[in-house]
Amino acid sequence: MCPKRQRVVALTLPNLQLQGTISPSLANLSFLSVLNLQNNSFRGGIPYELGQMPCLRVIDVKNNQLNGSIPTSLFQHQRVQVISLALNEFSGEMWRGPWYVPQLRVLNLRNNSLTGIIPPSVGNATKLLNFSLYGNKVGGNIPKEIEAIFNISSLELINFSFNNLSGRIPTTTGLHLPNLEVLQLGGTIPNNLGNLRELQILLLHTNQLTNEPREHELLFFNSLADCRMLKYLQVGFNPLNGVLPNSIGNLSSTIQNFEIGDTHINGLIPTSIGNMTGLTSLSLGGNNLTGTIPSEIGKLKQLQGLYLSNNKLQGHIPEVVCNLSDLVQLYLYGNELSGLIPECLGNLTMLQQLYLASNKFSSKFPLSLWKMSGLLYLNVSQNSIEGELPSDIGGLKAIVELYLSSNHFSGMISTRFGELQNLQYLDLSKNSFFGRIPLSFANLINLEFLNLSLNALSGTIPKSLEKLSYLKSINVSFNDLEGEIPSGGVFANSTLQSFVGNKGLCGVHILEIPACAITNPGKQSKLKEVVLKIVTPVVIASFLIFLFVSIWIMKRQKKGKSKEVEKIPEMGTHQLVSYHEIQRATNNFDESNLIGQGSSGSVYKGTLFGGTAVAIKVLDLKNEKVCKRFDTECEVMRNVRHINLVPVITTCSSDYIRAFVLLFMPNGSLENWLYKEDRHLNLHQTVTVMLDAAMAVEYLHHGHVTPIVHCDLKPANVLLDEDMVAHVGDFGISKILAISKFMAYTETLGTLGYIAPEYGSEGIVSASGDVYSYGIMLMEVLTKRRPTDEKLCNENLDLRKWIIQSFSGSMMDIVDANLFCEEVQITCKSEICIASMIELALDCTKETPQSRITMKDVVKRLNKINNTFLET
Repeated sequence: MCPKRQRVVALTLPNLQLQGTISPSLANLSFLSVLNLQNNSFRGGIPYELGQMPCLRVIDVKNNQLNGSIPTSLFQHQRVQVISLALNEFSGEMWRGPWYVPQLRVLNLRNNSLTGIIPPSVGNATKLLNFSLYGNKVGGNIPKEIEAIFNISSLELINFSFNNLSGRIPTTTGLHLPNLEVLQLGGTIPNNLGNLRELQILLLHTNQLTNEPREHELLFFNSLADCRMLKYLQVGFNPLNGVLPNSIGNLSSTIQNFEIGDTHINGLIPTSIGNMTGLTSLSLGGNNLTGTIPSEIGKLKQLQGLYLSNNKLQGHIPEVVCNLSDLVQLYLYGNELSGLIPECLGNLTMLQQLYLASNKFSSKFPLSLWKMSGLLYLNVSQNSIEGELPSDIGGLKAIVELYLSSNHFSGMISTRFGELQNLQYLDLSKNSFFGRIPLSFANLINLEFLNLSLNALSGTIPKSLEKLSYLKSINVSFNDLEGEIPSGGVFANSTLQSFVGNKGLCGVHILEIPACAITNPGKQSKLKEVVLKIVTPVVIASFLIFLFVSIWIMKRQKKGKSKEVEKIPEMGTHQLVSYHEIQRATNNFDESNLIGQGSSGSVYKGTLFGGTAVAIKVLDLKNEKVCKRFDTECEVMRNVRHINLVPVITTCSSDYIRAFVLLFMPNGSLENWLYKEDRHLNLHQTVTVMLDAAMAVEYLHHGHVTPIVHCDLKPANVLLDEDMVAHVGDFGISKILAISKFMAYTETLGTLGYIAPEYGSEGIVSASGDVYSYGIMLMEVLTKRRPTDEKLCNENLDLRKWIIQSFSGSMMDIVDANLFCEEVQITCKSEICIASMIELALDCTKETPQSRITMKDVVKRLNKINNTFLET
């Protein structure tokens, strides 16, 4: 026996910030029974000699910086009762040799970097009360040799979580641990956990733990119904691959924390979940749950945290959630939830975190939520929420992070944002905000991140933002901002990416941004004075002289104009041409110059005097309807001027000819690029071309007091110039709508496959019909499939239905592979670009005209898609 007097029997030095190494000389204290050095900063290894001290009972060195391997001598000590090495940096395998520690009560190795497997001979420690391997890298199966441990009636804690364990718990007779209060392990979950009557904490998370299979149900929940003391049930981060049984409603009402996230759970949320009335935290996130959020959740009156994110839940948020008056955290992001966000959520006065991002919520954001003075985190990004931000947004007094990006918010940004003194992260990007950046942003003294990109903001960047000392990142790209970029504060370290897409910005410290013009205020005022007194009168006089001369020349020209000469001088400034000039330009309409032929006539390539290359559209005079359209087309041409419309140089009308002289487009039609050219448009070019075409149609619809409807949008009528800029042409059957009307009736239709449903059924012509045709054309260029494709007809599908049907599978399977050449690879960003364009096309081609978006919306959304795709 060890003497009890005049000897050092205990060395207890915890919490003293001691450093250095543990000296092997401690072994000279041959009567030492307790060594407690926890919560210091010792480094190095544990001396091997400690395991040979005959009287040692307790070795507690947890929470230091010790490393290396564990000496084998510790596992062959016949009298040691406590080995606590937790919270260090021990590594390597646990010793595989024979363990002989018959008196061992506590083995705490948590939070190290141990590898290998659990040594089978640990089963010799038959007096264990507490065994923790939590937070290491131990793998393999739990060895069958330690079955004895699982039958130690006095065992209180087993903790194997956060390792790489797999397999099954090695017990053939079941778990008979009546005093066990905490069970944390890995392996197959046994179905006889009901024997653990004193169990309070069941933590089975983060291993490769599997469900003991039986018809894909998680039957171990059935046995847990007998664990009436159970408070914490966590089995997250394991591949259970099952369905939650309705029997979870039989679990004890004492359960407070139920966490089964990231476990590959399928199926519905059982309605019996409402029976677990003691729950304060319910976590089912990161699974494959489907269906709706059951209304029975409203019975969980004590719930403080509801985590259902990253599943496949659909439908609305049930209003019973508003009955959870103790709710602090609500995580529903990453689902397929839709409809309105309930107004009553604003009544949850305890709510601090609300995450609804990446769903399908629409309409306006509830006003009540802008008044939640206790809300800290709000994220509704990537939905379809619309409307303006209210002036009382300052009601979010405690808000720390606010994410509203990728929605349809519009209007001006409220100056009351400056009242949100605790705000650290603000993301308003990818919306439709306009107006100036509020000067009150300078009051956001804690702001670290600000993203206002992809909006329609104008004016200058407030120089006062330089004073925000915590601001680390700012992004105002793709707006309509102008003026000088501030150079201090966050701007000093910002790059081009933060400002690109604003044509009016200038600066000095960013190389790619043009420098601002240097101005002298004194000289400027004098210059203005000179302009007002001298230059302005001269300009006005010159203009009046020019006007009078022009009128005189036009009158003279009218008198001498021959019968064969163009009758619409307003068409352009080019010299008017005669029939004989067109004959000469086309080599007497030689077939070698024929570049297109259709039902209304032929198109020839030619060269006018002066060398201008032109395309001459000669109408078929035998077709009476076509000739009648000539006057309509002339009227349209007279009223339109836009960079993305095919430029009409002049027309010619005589007894022999009706012709339009158009600027020649050397890169042909979009139709040819889809089906005839050896070359193909890549994704970037496709987005640009379709944006060009959309801007042309937007101009026709919204650029005049009297809207113009094209009526025949299709790839053949989209032409590409030498710079691959797209131009919309062929206004043969276009309609100029009356000012007071939005639609007209006609007998002339467009091209089969591109015609909106109301054209065919009622002969209604409207701007929304063009939107429909544009949407079909967008689908066609993305899929390289004509709307009249035989395969579609054979399957009784139109292009829209086919895309919707295919969209539920792999999106990239329906997209034209030519969009991705060597320079443009398939990336996550390009897939988002494709998905956004298909979604846009579907919005354009809805059944009724009233439900379709306008061409203004099309241009706005395509601009966002284009800008997002071009981001680097």
